[in-house]
Amino acid sequence: MTTPCNTPAGHPAPSQNHQRDRRSHAVVPHRPKWHQRLAARVIYTAIRCLAFTIRFRLNQDSCFLTELPPEKIIFTIWHNRLVLSLIIYHRYVTRRDRTRKLAAIASASRDGGLVASIIERFGVAPVRGSSSRRAAQALREMVALAERGYDLAITPDGPRGPRYTVPEGVISTAQLTGLTIVPVAYHLNWKISLKTWDRFQIPLPFARCEITTGRMLRVPGSMSADERERLRQQVETELRAITRD
Repeated sequence: MTTPCNTPAGHPAPSQNHQRDRRSHAVVPHRPKWHQRLAARVIYTAIRCLAFTIRFRLNQDSCFLTELPPEKIIFTIWHNRLVLSLIIYHRYVTRRDRTRKLAAIASASRDGGLVASIIERFGVAPVRGSSSRRAAQALREMVALAERGYDLAITPDGPRGPRYTVPEGVISTAQLTGLTIVPVAYHLNWKISLKTWDRFQIPLPFARCEITTGRMLRVPGSMSADERERLRQQVETELRAITRD
């Protein structure tokens, strides 16, 4: 389902990537099957229709989304809040600046193929990888997209948890790209929480969605192991501080 507008310029088409990765023994992400592409279309349509009924409100402390800075950003949001994350980016970022574009991490697994198909329909470039599969390749792709002017989106505790934890990969991405980390969370007054590892949240129609952003965190290009761990903890603390279940 990759369209020309979503395939980064200068990158091979998916089929070409597949051949090249096989020859170089690199890990090849699972491509979405036909039924996943169909499911992605249904889920995308359902999310868009649901979003029309949601009452969005920015927390008064969320100055970032009300005064959008020109610099590109790494948005971090918990995995269980994926449903409205791209709606929020479109509503508060691309509506204000049509030149902004976003790349987001999706797992290289079979399930990740479905997620990749969904985010492509939102006009977002998927980067396939996770901490356990294709991590180094995904990081290189994220750096390349950042250099081409993309904002980046990462669910730090995805795809398998533990819930509400931030791994070191977020810090590595910020360090290599030079982009600022912005923690984002939202609270729903009316939702279903699934019995999954992350208690994945599905908004119900006409729910109120209160959006909060944490402090912007800049990561220096050079730092010690202790400084990296301190920043990792700081990102995790910021995200947890703005999270209400």
